[in-house]
Amino acid sequence: MDLAKSPIVDGTSEELFALANAIAAVVGGSVAVEDLDRRVLAYSALPGQPMDDLRRRGILERQVPDDEPEQRGQYREVLAAPGVVQVPTLGADEMPRSAVAIRAGDLPLGSIWAIEGPAATDPAGRLVPAAERALLDGARLAALHMLRRRSSAELDLHAKEDALRDALNGGRPAAEARYRLGLPARARLTLIGLAPLRVAGRETPPLVRLAAAAARHWAAVHADAAVTTAGRTVYVLLAELDPAAVRRLAEQAVATLGRTFDTPLRAAFSRSADDLGELPDLRSEVDDVLRVTTAGPDSPEVADLGDAHARVLLAHVADELARLPRLRHPGIEAMAAHDRAQQTAYAASVTAWLDAVGNVAQAAERLAVHPNTLKYRLRRARELFGLDLDDPDVRLSCWLQLRLST
Repeated sequence: MDLAKSPIVDGTSEELFALANAIAAVVGGSVAVEDLDRRVLAYSALPGQPMDDLRRRGILERQVPDDEPEQRGQYREVLAAPGVVQVPTLGADEMPRSAVAIRAGDLPLGSIWAIEGPAATDPAGRLVPAAERALLDGARLAALHMLRRRSSAELDLHAKEDALRDALNGGRPAAEARYRLGLPARARLTLIGLAPLRVAGRETPPLVRLAAAAARHWAAVHADAAVTTAGRTVYVLLAELDPAAVRRLAEQAVATLGRTFDTPLRAAFSRSADDLGELPDLRSEVDDVLRVTTAGPDSPEVADLGDAHARVLLAHVADELARLPRLRHPGIEAMAAHDRAQQTAYAASVTAWLDAVGNVAQAAERLAVHPNTLKYRLRRARELFGLDLDDPDVRLSCWLQLRLST
């Protein structure tokens, strides 16, 4: 690609390239106009403008490389700042940059990044007023241009997004929601939820970027899909697909979007329903599955309620025990208190025996104790804490409480 030329690609026009050139003429260095996914929409092409390898790669690939973890923090800072931000370099070969967010009101649309030429800063390294003004004025003009370029198809997507959000909350009559979503009568509907895996110490991508990328992905693979966000989840409504096709599309989305953001994602999909009024229930089903599958790296990337039923059920039991502590077995509470005070292991012993379905040898091996020691502990647990472990209902009750307390 000839970097001295300004091609028209991806729906951008010569106006954005002209704007980038105008800013570069003041700031002195190469300028790039980017969307929220760091795609390069336009760039300056003035002869002799300073340019480093990062900018060159961004222009050639139409995507800013994401080589440095600190880079994400810089983008967050720029999008949150009310004005121009001078961004520190992250590598020895990188040139200093100034950046400003492109906004329409409070709605972020993208950002402008300018390499600082020799005349752009004063002796103290601060951006001179003319360069700062050029970036601020450029951001306002870019916002008007980007809003103008929004197609009727994109506006339709936003209308569907609002309609799906309302339907998920049960906010409108089913017939009205069906009309707004453009769905045929009695269509078989399935809901997918996408959310980042919760990893301690690891930041998740901003929901606005994940949602935008998800909307583009689904527009490409299933044009009739409706996409919206709520909480930390991206929801996708699909019509007239069998469960195997839904699972396949969910797996594809997890793989594609996970690579895009270098973040592990999880997807959950609901049962099918032909009544749009059931969407709040389908959402609850998806949320239940995501609650347990986003909690640990050993969970499946894509799951429905059948795949995660046991953990979903245990999560609801845990909620009920937390809500109504009086439902807890008093003997279990007393046994746990005794273990803490006396440094005994009655709770661990009963749990291991229950996990082994009453197999003393297996449970003793797991605890690394002699089987007779375990038998003694079980007998004393019955005597001290009133646990009738011969009763199957008591065994189930005790196991649930012990299982959920670990």
